[in-house]
Amino acid sequence: QVQLVESGGGLVQAGGSLRLSCVASRSIVSIDTMGWYRQAPGKQRELVAVITRGGSTNYVDSVKGRFTISRDNAKNTASLQMNSLKPEDTAVYYCNVHGFALVYGTRDFWGQGTQVTVSS
Repeated sequence: QVQLVESGGGLVQAGGSLRLSCVASRSIVSIDTMGWYRQAPGKQRELVAVITRGGSTNYVDSVKGRFTISRDNAKNTASLQMNSLKPEDTAVYYCNVHGFALVYGTRDFWGQGTQVTVSS
């Protein structure tokens, strides 16, 4: 069974920090990129950060210098360290994996989402 399990969301005051984690099941046998997207109420889902298997990263401009994405290839995990959080970071955050799984082939896989709420 293909699964992405996220953890680490919650409620934090502006200026605070949270760390999101994502564990991809071993049924995803080959992972290219791992990333985090977010969707705020009434807005489209947007890419927040992505990391390649080799460790190259890319961030949306609004989080550069505040968020850091990392991954552990051996454990099929990715993390998003979020510092200096702002109310506009409030959204549901989704883990995304682009990789290969038997039966499913090569495609995007998604987690169930975790709520991040930043109070002012």
